[in-house]
This record gives sequence, C-alpha cells and structure tokens, in this order.
Amino acid sequence: MSGELTESVIKGIIRKVGLECAARGQTLSETLVAFMVRAVVLDPRNGFNMDQILTEKDVQDLIQLSVTRLLDTTNPSLSTIKMQVYFDMNYANRAALQSVFPQTEMTAFISLNKKDKEQQLKNLAMLVTGIRLYNKECRKGGRSIDDLPAILNEAIPSATQTVDEGLNTCHMLAHKYTALLESMQEDSHRYMQLSSFKLKEALFNVRQYEAFLCILMSDAITSAQEVETLSVQFAAAMMQLKNTVQDKISIDSKEVFPLFLELSKLWTSFQDEMLLLSFLTSMTSNLQQFLEIQSQLFPEEVLTSLLEGVTVKSDEERIRETMGTRVNVSDFKNQEWLFPETTDNFDHLLIQYHGFCAHAIAVKGLTLPGNPAIGILKHKAKCYVFSSKEAAYTFAQDPDKFIQLNVEKAKEYAELIQLLELRHQFEYLFPHAQARTADKCLMKPTAKCDSSTQTDTHILPPTIVRSYEWNEWELRRKAIKLANLRRKLTHSMQTDLSHMKRENFTQVYLPKGVGTQTKRDNSSNVPRPQIFLKGLRGQSSPTTHMVKVDLTRAVDET
Repeated sequence: MSGELTESVIKGIIRKVGLECAARGQTLSETLVAFMVRAVVLDPRNGFNMDQILTEKDVQDLIQLSVTRLLDTTNPSLSTIKMQVYFDMNYANRAALQSVFPQTEMTAFISLNKKDKEQQLKNLAMLVTGIRLYNKECRKGGRSIDDLPAILNEAIPSATQTVDEGLNTCHMLAHKYTALLESMQEDSHRYMQLSSFKLKEALFNVRQYEAFLCILMSDAITSAQEVETLSVQFAAAMMQLKNTVQDKISIDSKEVFPLFLELSKLWTSFQDEMLLLSFLTSMTSNLQQFLEIQSQLFPEEVLTSLLEGVTVKSDEERIRETMGTRVNVSDFKNQEWLFPETTDNFDHLLIQYHGFCAHAIAVKGLTLPGNPAIGILKHKAKCYVFSSKEAAYTFAQDPDKFIQLNVEKAKEYAELIQLLELRHQFEYLFPHAQARTADKCLMKPTAKCDSSTQTDTHILPPTIVRSYEWNEWELRRKAIKLANLRRKLTHSMQTDLSHMKRENFTQVYLPKGVGTQTKRDNSSNVPRPQIFLKGLRGQSSPTTHMVKVDLTRAVDET
C-alpha cells in the first residue's frame, strides 16, 4: 500500500476502529489501534493487496477484522502487542533519566540576567546539602535525611529478585510450550489434539515478556554497580572533608566549599538511582498484566495434562546437547563462518532474530535458542546462529530463501516484527509521516546529533572603491590640498651627521653591445685607470686643498 490516498484512508480507518472499540466498552490507545490495523493489512491470510488502493468493501472488511482482533482478549497475540506498545511508550534508558531542564538547555531557556541568579541559587543549595550531609555524618544534625545508600542496598536486590522470578516463570512456560509444539510436529494425533490451543501465540508472548525483563534486569545490575561505585566515592569524599576540618575554628572557604559541593553531587547521583529503581520496579509490576492471559488459557492442571509423556528441555539443556558439534568450514566454498577462536569480540556480535535459531523460526515457527559454538554464519554483513548443526547446513544452502520465510512468518504473526527485531524489513509499510503517532513501535529510531554549519560572510570579491567620496566638502578639501602641493618646492639639506652616510642610487642606461666582424681577431689589454683624490673631506683649515694622485700603470707594464 502506497500513496497519499492510501495513507489518508488508513488514518480514517484507525479513527473508525478506535471509535468502534470504544462503543463496545474498550478504550484503546491510538498507537495500539494503528499497530493492529497495519498488522491486519500485513497478514497474507486476510488477502489485502498492498499495491492497490483500498475499495469501500476492503475498508469495511479491514475495520471489522481490526475490531475483532482488538476485542479478542483470549488471544495471546493481542496481549503481546499490547505489551510491546506499552514498553515502547513508557521505557526510557538510563540516559533519559535526567532533570527536566539539563544544564545545556538552561542557558537557552532562562534569560541571561536570570541565569546567573539561578546558578548562584543552585550552588547555594548544593553547598547547604553538603554541609547537612557532613553534619549528619558527625551526628550534629541532618536527622531528616534518608540514608539513601542503605535504602538502595536493600531495594536493588529486592527488585532484581522480582525480575528474576518473572524470568524463571517465562523460562518454564517457554520450555513447556516449545516441547508441546515439537510434539505436535512429530505426531499427527498430538497435532489434532493440540491444534485448537494457541500455543505459538503463547510462546511468542512469554518470549517477548522475557526479552523485556532482560532489559530491566540489565538496568538493575548497572544500577547496583553504580551504587557501589558511588558509595566508595562518597565515603572517600566524607573522609577527606573530615581530615580537612578536624575541629578547626577557622577554615578557608576556598578549601572546604569544593568538598561540600562534591558531597552534594554524589548525593544527587544517589537520588537519581532511587528514581531509576522506582521506574524499574513500576515497569516490572505493570508488565505482569500482560502475562495474565497465560494462566487463563493454560491453567496449571490443564498444562500438566497436556505435557503427559512429553520431554521438556530447557534452553540450557538444548545448548549443552549441541556443544560438541560445529560446522565444517571446508564443506562451504562461498560462506563465511565465525568461531570464538578466530573472531575478535565474538561474544559481542550483533546476532539476528534476537539470538534465536534462524532455521527453526522459518520452518517450525519456534523460537529455539541458537548456539554460537556451532558456528555463526555471516551472510551479507549479518550474523545468524542455529540450534543444531543440521539446521545450520540447511540454512546455509540458501540463506535468502529462509530469510524471506522468516519475513513471511512475521507477516502472519505481527508480534514477531519486534520480537525478532525485523522492523527494518517493514519500513515500506510504515512511512515517516506516522512516526509520532500510528506506527511509533515499528519505526526505526531517528538518530540525533549536535551539528553546526559555517557560512562565509563575503563569498564574492570586494567591489568597494576606497577613493570614492560622497561629501562635496571633502572633495573640495582634497582639491585645495593638491593645488597647494603643485605650487610647492621640495628642498633637502645635508648635515654634518648625515653626509657621506646615506645611500645613493643612480639609474643609468647601459650602452648597447656593438660588435664588428673582421678578417682577423685581435685583442689588447689596457691598464685600468686608478686615480685617487685626497682632501675631499676637508681638514682643520677652512679652505679645502684637494690633491689628485694618478696611480694608473703604464701600458708597457701590463
């Protein structure tokens, strides 16, 4: 689907679907409705042609299908999509948790005369904070100040334990769903028994929940490390301050004030970590609502009965089973394989499909963990991992085929677009015009950077006539000056101090070179005249007596 008409139609459909859902008692966000409308269009089973403009019947069918999917609360896919939209709209990484007006924006927000006052008040508040913290340490005040390091040291393990419990629940359910799906593919009788259950949708739901919890767990671990570092720095700063003060009656403010400010900065960092921990705890609590559908569809007793006679393997067990096998590079001529011993930063490579087996998704629709030890296939600058050696060999025979199969699988299950990190594959369906509203969770984030440009002030050569004068009186003054100069004579005088010391320059015209050709070549050597004059500088007498001395040699002496 392309073109301005189609986009306007899509916007109208999104609005109508939202109103229809609201009329049926479900008030949904515009972002969620937009995602579902585009997911319905994307699903090939619905038969929408993306190369043609929607007809009136297509519009009505699209509205009804979208409303039906948005109101189907028994489908795990809807719960997964809601979870993805919620996480994308509410999650912010550590860099975004700053004050409302960072220092870089204060200068542009506050006028110049107020900026200095604001900075002084800020420095004063920080100084007072540092003094109160020092008094609290010396047990001379500051009782109302909470012990943030102690609170964080207790709260962070509690928060990580909550996330870890959620991860264990996800792992257990994912392993059971994967085992049931594999049994369906191996036994036709089991397939008929379990086909009515939405096992794939349930598997994708817990895998997405697991991925989000891993992000929160990573942030919690980073926060714990930051708190540990801050505690060491705070203790060192407090010790340095104590050693500086040491019950002195008089202390130089230039010496002690920077130490108070340092305490205040470290304490502010503790407060930031408290805000971050509160945010992570809230995100963890709110994500649990999207996993409730699991207990509704698969109660414990139902899941236990379905698993009778089925072997459940964990992700770790599957990886251990394949640790002894690896791809033989000599079996492939035009494929590049990466291994730990031959690749730098092997553990930090960007793996496609969120680290799941690239073959299992395309063929089985399963999210099996890939084992990098088997070998990582590098195809068109992208890396792929596999759950077995056989899967790696099959995928490597025609990678483009299986890559396209994975795209088709994502069209059928729209939640896989984000789970498998396939947003770049569907940019054509979500133009940049909808980046702020409808398809925020399917768009590639816009890169931002500080940039500057320089423009030349004068790009053309100057055409200014410096001798031009617009004032007629100035012209008159110059004319009188020139007229006076024409009537003046220039005199020079030589004094006793300057005579015979200045340099003289004389310009002469050299005689032309004249040559005569004769029958006989001859030459003569004429002595060089050497005539000296004595007495030119004068003597003690007022009359100058000059003596001419001719020392030129005779011709016969040469």
